[in-house]
Amino acid sequence: MASNQESIHGAKFPFHVQEMERQMNLEPQEKEFDYSKRSQWLRAAVLGANDGLVSTASLMMGVGAVKQDIKVMILTGFAGLVAGACSMAIGEYVSVYSQLDIEVAQMKREKRREVAVETMAKVEVQEEENDESLPSPVQAAAASALAFSLGAMVPLLAASFIKAYKVRIGVVVAAVTLALVVFGWLGAVLGRAPVVRSAARVLIGGWLAMALTFGLTKLIGTQGL
Repeated sequence: MASNQESIHGAKFPFHVQEMERQMNLEPQEKEFDYSKRSQWLRAAVLGANDGLVSTASLMMGVGAVKQDIKVMILTGFAGLVAGACSMAIGEYVSVYSQLDIEVAQMKREKRREVAVETMAKVEVQEEENDESLPSPVQAAAASALAFSLGAMVPLLAASFIKAYKVRIGVVVAAVTLALVVFGWLGAVLGRAPVVRSAARVLIGGWLAMALTFGLTKLIGTQGL
């Protein structure tokens, strides 16, 4: 009997040691900063800022193509800021909430399988960890709306204090160009992508949006449609 107990304990002891070593090796990885936990609101912030910048600047350029009055141009930009921020916030909230429902349902399915093989203490710890990793619809919506507003403020501020029409258009284009480069660089750094290529894509896309809006609005305005 003694020899059997020794053999049993001898078989279990190395297993427990290996399990403890495995958990100790995993601890430093768990303490490392997890960028995926913040990817949701970072993506919403960068997307919202770029959308606010490009859409508001394009609206102002389009109206400026047919109306040289600074008041009309500023009011158009402000209306685009409010409407766009609300639209981004609502869209982001609905999108992230749908993702949250899917992840919660998946977690519940996984917990049902884990209860059969794990203790309640381990399940409770895992529930707390899962709750921390879930995306926040309110946080994503607020970040998106705030970022959109900040991006939209760039062309608004650039045009607010310049009465001369041609100078105002040039200043708006210059300010938006600089902001596009900054947003492209920021997005590349956050996503660890090539900086020059990312900034060039954002810059060219913004230029095309403003040029198309200005040109088409100018064409329709001159035709009297």
